[in-house]
Amino acid sequence: MLQRPGGEVASRPLHFIWILDCSGSMAAQGKMAALNNAIREAIPHMQKAAAENANAKMLVRAVRFSTGADWHIKDPMPIEQFVWSDLTADGVTDMGKAFRLVTEQLKVPPMPERALPPVLVLASDGQATDDYKTALQELMSEEWGKKAVRMAIAIGKDADLRMLQDFIGHAELQPLLANNPESLVRQIRWASTVAIRVASSPKPEEEKNLLHHGDALDDQDDHKDHDVSPPDDDLVW
Repeated sequence: MLQRPGGEVASRPLHFIWILDCSGSMAAQGKMAALNNAIREAIPHMQKAAAENANAKMLVRAVRFSTGADWHIKDPMPIEQFVWSDLTADGVTDMGKAFRLVTEQLKVPPMPERALPPVLVLASDGQATDDYKTALQELMSEEWGKKAVRMAIAIGKDADLRMLQDFIGHAELQPLLANNPESLVRQIRWASTVAIRVASSPKPEEEKNLLHHGDALDDQDDHKDHDVSPPDDDLVW
């Protein structure tokens, strides 16, 4: 952690980017509505996690992808001011285009040379319809792309787990499974809060084991409000 003259803590930016599937299949069985609700419910927990890390100034954005990709929230927004606006679903699954949008923002500049590792959370219910592999290689060729804390959430039984695993890029970390609205709320909340904790740690490599432990939030005072175990509900998606 940096110190300014006089002992004041100098925080570093922590960029958090949602990468969200808005293809037509997300309209089925209420998946899009459930994703909107899950992110909205996660915001207070993200704010709490950010407040507990004085060395981090958390800035949030979101990319949507379907037929093409664009910024749903383009300008980095301080988490304290962050308000979610609902996404809608239609079109195909141009995930590679979304990766390229993120890659452009991870270059230096616009990313500063001194920052905390960015957090990238991908959520998808299907298979990419464009060349996501080349786009992912481009993302990983950027220094901040390699250093990013990357997590993925599989929404329903048709999600391409291999593709999501490619995005994560660590064999020991697997995609989180969300099979219904309740489990999606839990996994979105778990992914966002634990990823913030890992990225803002002075030793993020040592903290990465939290990403595959269901009890990662055990030391939080409000643990009873955090159901972070893997979902075991009946499959509805």
